[in-house]
Amino acid sequence: MQMNPNKDTQLCMSLSGRPGNFGLRFHNHLYEQLGLNFYYKAFSSQDLTGAVGGIRALGIRGCGVSMPFKEACIALVDELDASAAAIQSINTIVNTHGHLKAYNTDYIAVAQLLQTHQVPRESTFALRGSGGMAKAVASALRDGGYGNGVIVARNEDTGRALAQSLGYEWQAELGARRPQMLINVTPIGMTGGPEADQLAFDAEAIAAAQTVFDVVAIPVETPLIVRARAEGKRVITGLEVIAIQALEQFVLYTGVRPTDEQFRKAVAFARG
Repeated sequence: MQMNPNKDTQLCMSLSGRPGNFGLRFHNHLYEQLGLNFYYKAFSSQDLTGAVGGIRALGIRGCGVSMPFKEACIALVDELDASAAAIQSINTIVNTHGHLKAYNTDYIAVAQLLQTHQVPRESTFALRGSGGMAKAVASALRDGGYGNGVIVARNEDTGRALAQSLGYEWQAELGARRPQMLINVTPIGMTGGPEADQLAFDAEAIAAAQTVFDVVAIPVETPLIVRARAEGKRVITGLEVIAIQALEQFVLYTGVRPTDEQFRKAVAFARG
């Protein structure tokens, strides 16, 4: 943690419906290790317009944006980076002398993870969710060459719109489909939520899958990931997503890229 803040300390923050400690610990650990005069704090807000206005007015350098604000923030910033404009979803705001530019490092993280986990491009998949994070994940799949998928979303309007924009099918429920990759991009399984102890997909679908990907990061091992590990599946966790996207945010805020070892230590510290 930054132990000696002063008048020149640059502030960074996050906005989330359910703030956690990972980003706070990750960023502050790296600031200390790299000798950077920054401090990071997590927030939630019922006044999104006021919160984003505060970023500009107070000179806060950067802000991580989590569910459910990834789309609502778009109208409040000055510029969208290509990573955010292409999918109309943001997760990062960088403030440069009052000019707010938004990015999407979730997209970068998902694209990297599909490669590092060597998920075959010919895999059929079902993605559950249709919000801002779902846009980032589905866009990374499309751009990565994963062409045979279905968007599973109870909200027909947003589900159909997401599916049609990327050339996928839409269904309200998974039904009898048994895709090779299952991806949860909803709050199902998230600590503190009404469905914290539930599986995002049924047991039969998990058993039939080869890869299970859950973007929920709290807890680190969601019910879906626990079940998939027990079944011996290839798993991609929400912790991996938030770690990589946080690293890219750190670089955008500070202009400094930590070494791989510094990154690994920061993730380990943030988990603790």
